[in-house]
Amino acid sequence: MPKNCNFIEKLREVGLRPTKQRIKICEVLYNREKTFHFTINDLVKMISEKMNEKISLATVYNTVHAFEKKGYLKEISIDSHRSYFDTNTSAHHHFFDEDTHELIDCDESDIDKINIRKNITGKKINSVEVLVRVASDNQTQK
Repeated sequence: MPKNCNFIEKLREVGLRPTKQRIKICEVLYNREKTFHFTINDLVKMISEKMNEKISLATVYNTVHAFEKKGYLKEISIDSHRSYFDTNTSAHHHFFDEDTHELIDCDESDIDKINIRKNITGKKINSVEVLVRVASDNQTQK
């Protein structure tokens, strides 16, 4: 079965018509060996450069958010106006490099167990994910 069949099924599962543009988006997201992090603007740029395709920002935005709602992508909010998406949807931690604006996976074993002492009544904790912000240390070391 051709790879595009899986993409067509995935698009239909999230309620989107499998157009050529959306299949191209799937190819960039899922035709790779490793998971990766991206912003929607990064994805538009990748599609344009690597596939020599022009896909509207709205199509990319709607497709990415439909995948995120279905659980095929994870959204990581950095601040109120910047979100990254991750093709690795398992619970895991991240470093955010404030100099390069790169989101980097942080292995679970690199962080001690987190002890939450209070919970919200009537709610259960689904996951705890840490975002560690890092930046260059410009201080002169002696």
